[in-house]
Amino acid sequence: MFTGIITAVAPLLRAEPQAAGTRLVFGNPYGKLEIGESIAINGACMTVETFSEGSTGEVAFFVSPESLRRTNLGAIAPGAFANLERALLASQRLSGHIVQGHVDGLATLSSMSREGDAWRLEFELPAELARYCVEKGSICLDGISLTINQILEPGNRLWIQVIPHTWQQTNLHVRKAGDRLNLEVDILAKYIEGLCRPHLAR
Repeated sequence: MFTGIITAVAPLLRAEPQAAGTRLVFGNPYGKLEIGESIAINGACMTVETFSEGSTGEVAFFVSPESLRRTNLGAIAPGAFANLERALLASQRLSGHIVQGHVDGLATLSSMSREGDAWRLEFELPAELARYCVEKGSICLDGISLTINQILEPGNRLWIQVIPHTWQQTNLHVRKAGDRLNLEVDILAKYIEGLCRPHLAR
């Protein structure tokens, strides 16, 4: 489980194609890790396979074909930066919202504009995921916990406002219109829908 509070931004050093899937090797911003621990990469939960420490430290993850299909991990070019977050400790503050690291789909960044010291970003979502979004609700984009400011017509578009800290401490400041970001909708909305579905059917 994660919170959507990015703790590091790391460069992809290389992508190594495997018989099935890909092995992604990033610079290691954390130092000591645990083999088998979970780290969210652009919001997608991945497992640490190997790591090394120091100024040239690396951390490697195997990305399955399913993850490559459902996320933007396969589109990261060597040298590009990804948002990282280690799994939540039970003793930590939940500063963002509950994030599973299970990407539901991809959202397209349709426009971005500056508003004072903040930034306004507009996104287009797959129609089947837009129903889980509400004004002032939570959404996770590339692993970042964000607040939906407003749902725009025809209902599968929304905009968010990004504060300077989030802009600088994540990879949002290198994004551009047309980029596709990993999207995870609020898990609570999906649970509520699942619980209500039998009653709505009646």
